[in-house]
Amino acid sequence: MLQVIVYWIIFPYLFRGATIPNYLCYLVTGIIPWNFFTNVVNLGTISIKSNAGIIKKVYFPREVLLISQVLSGLVNFFISCVIIVLFCIGTGAGVSVHILWLPLIALIQAAFSFGIILFLSAFEVYVQDVEYIVSFILNMAFYGTPILYSLELFKSAGTLYRLVSLNPLTKIINAYRDIFLYHVTPDLHSLLIVAILALILILIGYRVFKKLEKGFAEVL
Repeated sequence: MLQVIVYWIIFPYLFRGATIPNYLCYLVTGIIPWNFFTNVVNLGTISIKSNAGIIKKVYFPREVLLISQVLSGLVNFFISCVIIVLFCIGTGAGVSVHILWLPLIALIQAAFSFGIILFLSAFEVYVQDVEYIVSFILNMAFYGTPILYSLELFKSAGTLYRLVSLNPLTKIINAYRDIFLYHVTPDLHSLLIVAILALILILIGYRVFKKLEKGFAEVL
């Protein structure tokens, strides 16, 4: 909430030439899904290392730790969606039947996040600084995703516009805004692309995770 208030006050002055209708609701529908993503990635990255004591004593499928982080983040996100709905109602955007697309979009985002942390959590065991690198990259990615600004702002920028457009989080954030703010069906083609990417990340990430898992107890 504090993030939203700060950005709501400051950024309209920075982007005076590119005003966004109902900017407050625009921010909320971007920041809350982004926080869902960063919380899962940050906590998922350190989940194996932070449970070293259990891993050394008891054998169980280590990926359960990652799944629990994703599910926990998903539940918290669905609760946070109440805030989005309240903002939509309070700012006059309203709510429509398109909100029924929410579980699908959230599950695609959860799968995408899970695919990422399969890699990161395994590497974190062997390379202790991974979590700090991830934190830095996420901070950079925040500004590479149209959360505070509209993608149309960079339409004349060519390469930069295409790079931001290709960002999977751009497609996910846009989908949330479609159902909450604009009351239209989300771009299913874009969501399908992200879902396929998530599946690829999960399949490859799982193989990498299982291969590196053999040395977890020894390294930790």
